[in-house]
Amino acid sequence: MEKKVVWVCMAVGFLGILSAALGFAAEATRVKASEVKTSIPGECIYPKTPALALGLSSAVALMIAQAMVNTIAGCLCCKKQRYSSETNWSIALIAFIVSWVTFIIAFLLLLTGAALNDQRGQESMYFGSYCYVVKPGVFAGGAVLSLASVSLGIVYYVALSNFKSTQTWGPQSNQGIAMGRPEIPPQSTQPVFVHEDTYNRRQVP
Repeated sequence: MEKKVVWVCMAVGFLGILSAALGFAAEATRVKASEVKTSIPGECIYPKTPALALGLSSAVALMIAQAMVNTIAGCLCCKKQRYSSETNWSIALIAFIVSWVTFIIAFLLLLTGAALNDQRGQESMYFGSYCYVVKPGVFAGGAVLSLASVSLGIVYYVALSNFKSTQTWGPQSNQGIAMGRPEIPPQSTQPVFVHEDTYNRRQVP
C-alpha cells in the first residue's frame, strides 16, 4: 500500500474517531429531564451544558472527513464505464453509497441534537404542560453512524486506490520482455534477370 493511502486513511480515521468521541461526549452532557426546573409556572429553566458545542464540533469533524476522502479519491461515477467489470470497483461503489447514506443520517442527528439542546435560561413550556429535552440516543446514534460512515469511506478509498494501481501496473508487466518472433524477409516473386556474360565468364576454356 502506498504511503499516500496510509496517511489519508490515518487522517480520515482520526477525524472519524474524533467525531464519534465528541458525539458520545455530547450524549453524556445533554440536558436531561431531571435537570430542568419549573419553579416559575409555565416556564422551564434549563441548565448550561456543553452539548451544543460538542454536537456541532462532531458534525464539523464528520463533514471534513467525508469531504477529504471523497475529494482525494475522486468521482467514482465518472469512471463507471471503464471500471464496471472489476471487483474492487463494485466494493468501492457499495461502500461509497452506504457511506453517504450513513453520513447524511449522522450529520442530521448531530445537528438536530445540538439545535434542540440549545435551550438556556427560561423557556416557555411546550403546549403549556411540559418542558422539552433531547431524547436519549440522538447524539449516540449520530456518533455511531459517523464512525460507520468514515469507516466505509476508508474502504471506498482503499478499494479504488487498489483498482487504480492494478490498472496502472497490470498492462505494463510484459513491456520489458522481448518476444522471440523471427523476422523473415519477404521473398520476392518477381523473376531476376542475369546478363549472359555472367555465365560465360565462369566457363573453363
